[in-house]
Amino acid sequence: MKNFKSLLLIAVFTLGVAGVSNAQKVGHIDFEKLVAEMPQTKTLKSDIEKLGKTYQDDIEGMGKKIEATQKKYMAESQSQTQQKNEERAQELQGEAAKLEQLRRTAYQDMQKRQNDGLQPIIEKAQKAIEEVAADKGILYVLDASVGKGLLVKKGEDIYSAVKTKLGF
Repeated sequence: MKNFKSLLLIAVFTLGVAGVSNAQKVGHIDFEKLVAEMPQTKTLKSDIEKLGKTYQDDIEGMGKKIEATQKKYMAESQSQTQQKNEERAQELQGEAAKLEQLRRTAYQDMQKRQNDGLQPIIEKAQKAIEEVAADKGILYVLDASVGKGLLVKKGEDIYSAVKTKLGF
């Protein structure tokens, strides 16, 4: 009986230690917030805003030019032949199509530049998270920014450690 109690005690102790050693550390971070606060993201945002302003100025300039030409053609329409008025109307339609194409091109270019600029920033943040998690022995890191879906945050918040790792 005494041996049985000793064996039972050893079994409980062994299982308890094994359970603790198998415990998996979990961390969480607001990835969206981290990326938004990175200096590179702020620089990218500023560059995209400057590009947008340049495109906006070009679009407004082209729009004003088309509007001025349209007013001129309208004022002169009575003194022109029907054929000339039709040619002018087609010219204005062509200019309006060019303006719309410029708008589409500007939007697509800005989207592409933003996506291309964000990719290395995201990779840098991901690498820093992986390094911090490895340093802290964390096996799983949950993204707290995805729908703010963490209902219970019992894991370690590694936001500050990753910010420090990234140097900001």
